[in-house]
Amino acid sequence: MRIDLHTHSNRSDGTDPVDVLIAHAKRDGLDVIALTDHDTADGWGEGRRAAEELGIGFVPGIEISCKLNGISVHLLGYLPDPSYQPLATELATVRDGRTDRIPSIVARLNGMGVALTVDEVLAQATGTPSVGRPHVADALVANGTVATRGEAFDRFLADGRPGHVSHYAIEPGRAIDIVRAAGGVPVIAHPWGRSSHKVMTAERIGQLVTEHGLAGIEVDHQDHSPESRTALRRIARDLDIIYTGSSDHHGIGKIDHELGVNSTEPEQFQRLLEVAKVNAAASSATVPEAYLP
Repeated sequence: MRIDLHTHSNRSDGTDPVDVLIAHAKRDGLDVIALTDHDTADGWGEGRRAAEELGIGFVPGIEISCKLNGISVHLLGYLPDPSYQPLATELATVRDGRTDRIPSIVARLNGMGVALTVDEVLAQATGTPSVGRPHVADALVANGTVATRGEAFDRFLADGRPGHVSHYAIEPGRAIDIVRAAGGVPVIAHPWGRSSHKVMTAERIGQLVTEHGLAGIEVDHQDHSPESRTALRRIARDLDIIYTGSSDHHGIGKIDHELGVNSTEPEQFQRLLEVAKVNAAASSATVPEAYLP
C-alpha cells in the first residue's frame, strides 16, 4: 500500500481543489490519502465524496499551527471531531490571527517599496477560511515581484525576513491535549524541518509523549535529511510511538513535494487507526471515520 498522510488543498494553502487533489492521488497510485489543511476541516466532506467515487482511501485531518518558545511547530491531528468546542475555538482563533496580520504584512512590504494590496492577497485565497503567508506569496508571484512562492518566502516572508509578522498559535502540548479530547490522533509534523528542529529535541518529544499523549512524529519528509530520518525513526522506536511518512503536497505551491514522494508504512498506519479507536472511545466527541475501500 502507498499511504500519504499529509497533503493540502486550496481550502488552505494548496493550489488544487479538493476533488482534483484526490483525483491526482488516485492517478499517482496512492491507496490512501489524508487531507490535512491548515487549521480547517472545510474540505473533509468533499474529499470523502471524491475518494468514495474513485475508490481511494481517505483520512480526514488538520494541520494545527503551534508555537513553542516562539518557534513555529505544526501538529497533525487525524480523525478529530472538528465541532468539539475547544478545538473549533482554537482553530478559529488561529485563522483569525493569520488573516488579521495580512494588512500588516502588506504595509511592511509597501514600506520596502514592494507594490501590493490586501485585495490582491485575498484574490489568491478564494474558497479558504485560512488566509496566510502563502497567499501573500502567490500575490507577489501574480504581480511579477517574484517568480515563485519560495522566492517570496526567502526574500520577504519567512521568519526573520523583513515582511514577516507573527500571529497567534497554540502551545503544542495544549494542542495535543485538545486533539486527543476531540477523539483524534496527534502527530508532530516535520519535527526537524525548518526552524522547529531548534525546539523539537528528542527530550521535548519524549516530554510531549509522557505528559500529553503525543501519538507519533512525521519522519519521512522532504525537509528531513537521511540522517535526520534515521535519528527520528530511532526516537520513535525508543518511545514506542507511531512514525509516518508523507509528501506535504501543496500542488504547485511547493517544489519537490509530489504526492507519494514519501509514504507511511502500512503497519504504522494501522497503529494510527488503532490509536484513533482508543481516543474516540475515551472521548465524548463525535469523530469522523476514515474511508478505506
